[in-house]
This record gives sequence, structure tokens and C-alpha cells, in this order.
Amino acid sequence: MLIGIGLLTGVTTVLFGFGGGFAAVPVVVWADAALGADAMRVATATSALVMVVNAAFATAVTPRRVLGALRGSTGLVLLLAAGATAGALATRLAPPALVLWLFVAYVAITIVDLLLRPGFLRPRTHIGEPVDGPRPLPAVLGAPIGAVAAFLGVGGSVMTVPAMRRAGHTMHVASALANPLTLAIALPATAVSLGGAALPASAGAHVHLVGLVDAGAAAALLAGALPVIGALRRRPPRIPDRIYAWAYVGLLTVVVAAMSLSGVSR
Repeated sequence: MLIGIGLLTGVTTVLFGFGGGFAAVPVVVWADAALGADAMRVATATSALVMVVNAAFATAVTPRRVLGALRGSTGLVLLLAAGATAGALATRLAPPALVLWLFVAYVAITIVDLLLRPGFLRPRTHIGEPVDGPRPLPAVLGAPIGAVAAFLGVGGSVMTVPAMRRAGHTMHVASALANPLTLAIALPATAVSLGGAALPASAGAHVHLVGLVDAGAAAALLAGALPVIGALRRRPPRIPDRIYAWAYVGLLTVVVAAMSLSGVSR
């Protein structure tokens, strides 16, 4: 099951810039249900590690001309990392149930925003114009995006992709640029998760934890994801931009449903 979800995270990494958070968090919560309320905390930490590897690999195989749109974004990247560090520390202290329902609320609000506010499904500018233009996001947004993304384990692409899309990028370019930005968020979040105290031994009796990371789940997810990322980057699918945008919204809707069911079952 985890390897199968890994295949899905490989697809979402390339197509939507989701390094693993939206697909990985629900399935790790399910797989580590024996941990009880702590399953959400372990899932966000495991998701961060999976995102580091997936986003790094996806960035490495992205054409340099596409990554060139991030020139001049050093301040944004640094603030993303700073916010992510704070968010990862905060999630260690927050009640797991709170993190789970904030995750659901965060994605649900995003879906409503994408459906109702112009610029994502109904672009206001000519798609594709700003590829060589200004930075995709103001640097000042880096800290809040990094903090929220690391706290919930979602990687930040749910904020960065719509913002770049509204700036006029195609879904293909916006999703590709989300990977290096996700890397800036996931690296410090993973360092916090690996370096902190683990759960009590009895809580993780059937789960192999390194810090708060479920090492077995992370390995299975990556085993499925990495070959898919390599294959799709070599031969990216040709998807009409409008269908691409609707698929993004559809994926978020599936995630909200999965996490809501997980929360109700608890």
C-alpha cells in the first residue's frame, strides 16, 4: 500500500509540485494508526523527509531554463526555511488532533479559494508570459508559507502553485517551480523531526521510528516515487492547461475527504 501511494506521490511531485505531503500524510496516519493520536505527528515528520528526497530529485531533473524563473528569490528561500523551522518546532508541541483538523481546514479553504477567486481556473492574464519575469512570490510571504507548510506537513506547494499560476505561469511551470521551494521548507522541517526526541518506546513498538520519522514508511514511499519522477521528467505528459488546473483542485478534494474520514474514525 505504501509503495503504491509512493507511485502516486511521484506523479503528484512532477505534475503538481506536491513532494509527498498531501498524499503521504493521510496514508501514514492510516498505516501508523497503532500510535493513536501521535500518528498525525509521525505522519507530518515522515512526509517532510519524503518531500526532501522527492523535491530534490525533481529539482535536479528540471530543465535549467524553467528554474531560471526563480532567479533573485534568495530572500524568499531563506524566509521559507526560517518559517519551516518554526512550524516544525510548533507541531511537536501542538495536540495531534488540532494538527489534523487544521490540515483539513487549510486544504478546504484553499479549494474554495481556487474555485471562487479568478486567476487559477480562470486566468486573468495570458498564460506563459512571465516565465522569464520577476520572482513568483514576494519574499515577505516566505515565513508564513514555510511555517504553515511545515506545521501541517504539506510542503507549501498548495500556496506557491496558485500564486505562480495567478502570476501567469502555466500549470507545468508553476508545478516545476514548486519543487525547489518545497525543498527549502522540507529540509529544516526534516532536521527538526530527526533531531528531536522520539515517542515513548511502547508507543512505537510496531513502528520503526528515527526521531519522529517512520523510517519504514518513508523508504516504501520513496521506493515507489523516485522511479516515477525520473520517468515523468524525461517524458512529461501533455495535459491541456485548463484540465491540469481542474485536476489540481480534484486532488485537493480527495485529500480533504481522506483526512476528514481519518479524523472522524478517531
